[in-house]
Amino acid sequence: MTQLIPPHGGALKDLRLAAEAAQAARQAAVEYPSWDLTARQLCDLELLAVGGFSPLDGFLGQADYQRVLADMRLEDGTLWPMPVTLDVSERFAEGIAVGDHVALRDPEGVVLAILHVTDHWRPDFDAEARAVFGTDDPAHPGVAYLKEQSHPVYLGGPIEVLDLPAHYDFPHLRMTPAELRERFQRSGWRRVVAFQTRNPMHRAHVELTFLAARQAEANLLIHPVVGMTKPGDVDHYSRVRCYEHVLKKYPEQTTALSLLPLAMRMGGPREALWHAIIRRNYGCTHFIVGRDHAGPGKGSDGEDIYGPYEAQELVERYGDEIGIRMVPFRMMVYVEERAEYAPIDEVDETRETVMNISGTEFRRRMREGLEIPDWFGYPEVVAELRNTFPPRARQGVTLFFTGLSGSGKSTIANAVMVKLLERGGRPVTLLDGDLVRKHLSSELGFSREHRDLNIQRIGFVAAEITRNGGVAICAPIAPYRRTRRQVRDMVESANGGFIEIHVATPLEECERRDRKGLYAKARAGQISGFTGIDDPYEVPEAPGLTIDTTDCTPEEAAQQVLLKLESRGFIALD
Repeated sequence: MTQLIPPHGGALKDLRLAAEAAQAARQAAVEYPSWDLTARQLCDLELLAVGGFSPLDGFLGQADYQRVLADMRLEDGTLWPMPVTLDVSERFAEGIAVGDHVALRDPEGVVLAILHVTDHWRPDFDAEARAVFGTDDPAHPGVAYLKEQSHPVYLGGPIEVLDLPAHYDFPHLRMTPAELRERFQRSGWRRVVAFQTRNPMHRAHVELTFLAARQAEANLLIHPVVGMTKPGDVDHYSRVRCYEHVLKKYPEQTTALSLLPLAMRMGGPREALWHAIIRRNYGCTHFIVGRDHAGPGKGSDGEDIYGPYEAQELVERYGDEIGIRMVPFRMMVYVEERAEYAPIDEVDETRETVMNISGTEFRRRMREGLEIPDWFGYPEVVAELRNTFPPRARQGVTLFFTGLSGSGKSTIANAVMVKLLERGGRPVTLLDGDLVRKHLSSELGFSREHRDLNIQRIGFVAAEITRNGGVAICAPIAPYRRTRRQVRDMVESANGGFIEIHVATPLEECERRDRKGLYAKARAGQISGFTGIDDPYEVPEAPGLTIDTTDCTPEEAAQQVLLKLESRGFIALD
């Protein structure tokens, strides 16, 4: 490991071993227990390795973790607002003790790093959520990740890195902190303002970054996140192509584009402070902090989770300590009379016409193939995004039926499939619960863990079908909200539509039908963990469609689904 003192920022850690040492560690790792890193852990490992997370030298131990939660500092007093932890399964943790070594592998089994275990504990996720995110509301994606995807045990300790995660996309834009600092020094950039983004950039973004760079008398670094962002965001491949178009709008030699492999937590104020520290490590002197920076939006109560300026206030408070200056985001609006953009606080709205399109409205227009005015988006960027988001009638969609056994899910799903095949125009695939059990999940039982895994497999296949413009019709019981939400996230991340259909036939009617005799066996105690009898069915909170088949024929139910598809724009009924 080396300590670098670059011209921009403070000390920068590099946890990568030299080639000879890495080869020796790779050979020794054959004897170590190994853990396959999750998508978030891969992002965290990469930024640990190259110094993006300096001064960290590994995943947090328990003392550091507790103090980060309590007051945003490491045990030695260094400001650090976000826990960077390695969560592992209970089964794996049972075989690990303090002092052990663990080989950390990528999804293909390549050993990327060795963890020297110094700590081993079971965190309180509710307490972590409240401390880091200020809420335990599962509508917050960071909270949902903690409670629904994180493994129950944390391992902490320093790491030695053998290889970085492999990236085959945009290699010319993937600069490490040391490489970016060296570029700044070579170009004579003494002041650099970073712009954080997880969205495509439009004219307003270009105008605000121009303004910020002038205000800071600095060069500009466009530094988008290309790791994990908020579920439903535009994929990074499309975004980076957009950024490359936008880069041409700036004067030559004034602006740089580099990619940040960060897994965002959507942690609002704490995350904004974290982003600032990371940009300092990358050699920036200034950082643009937006309104509700890294905020997830609204909670379950319909209210914004964070205040609009909390992030700016927190970064400003610690600016001297972290060594980077905050440049507040100024909302830019198009003024029709001037035919140009201006900061909203410099516009007289009683005399001038302000024009703006929200992100939500922009996405709606893109999905529905509506016009995007030239004053809002560059034609090259809009064209790029239209390739990613074709009109609804050409997008893939997943119809996810959920309900009790015997509710009529499979019958309606089959009827809808036939109706869509009859219409033609796009591929249709039925992923019925029994068929999936037979062909994809024959080795699984009916424990909660196995039922979740079965639904996740259905979600993975549905997402791939949707990604390629098909219609995936899923008809499992899927009793748990958390797992259904995971499927929704998978499908929406594939740039497709997702319609949850609750087949809400009452338990009494389902039990009366009982063609397979399953309810009778469950009542007799011959089957345990049966949904609706001795295992709960969690009713969908806001399904796209609810159908009760008690007094409804399959033909009528299928027609309701087709009407829903038409109303969403996925098909056009004759």
